[in-house]
Amino acid sequence: MVIWMAGLSGAGKTTVCRLLFDGLKASLPELVLLDGDGVREAFGNDLGHTEADRVRQVSRVQRLARLLSDQGLVVIVALVYANPDLLAWNRTHIADYFEVLFDAPLDLVRRRDPKRLYAGALTGETRDVVGVDIPWHRPESADLVLDLSREPDAATLATAIARAVPRLSSKWQTTPSRV
Repeated sequence: MVIWMAGLSGAGKTTVCRLLFDGLKASLPELVLLDGDGVREAFGNDLGHTEADRVRQVSRVQRLARLLSDQGLVVIVALVYANPDLLAWNRTHIADYFEVLFDAPLDLVRRRDPKRLYAGALTGETRDVVGVDIPWHRPESADLVLDLSREPDAATLATAIARAVPRLSSKWQTTPSRV
C-alpha cells in the first residue's frame, strides 16, 4: 500500500507523516516513510528544484514506493509537486493507492514558511518554488482532502488520515502527542 501526501511546502506534510509513522510503527512494523527531502538526500542531492527536476524526483519516488509496496510494505510518501500526469501514473501502477491532499491556502503556507522558500521567492533570492514560479497543480481526485484553512493541529490531521485509510485504522491505537 502507498499513502501519497500532496500539498504545498509548509502545509505540514512532513510533521503529520512523522506523527503517523511514530503512532503506527510499533503495531505496523512494515511501515516506511519516504519524505521528499530525505529521498533527495539518499540520492546524493543530485537534482535541483526546476520543474523538470521535480518530475524526475517524483518519478524516482513513485518507482521506489511501488517497489516497496510490491514487497508488502506500507509506504507513506510526502511530496510537494503534484503534476496530474504523475498522480494518474500512481493510480494506474500502484495496486493499493490512497491519496491525501493537504489543502492549504497559499497565504497560510507563506505565513508559516519554515524553509523561507516563499520569502526568498518574493525577493527574487529563491527560484523554482511550487505555487510561486512553478505551477501548483492541486490534486483533483484525492481520496481524502484535509482543509487546512482553519489550521488544525498535526495530531488531529494524523488521526484523520489513520481513520480514513482502512489498513491503518485498526492499528491506530493512540493519538500522538501534539507537535
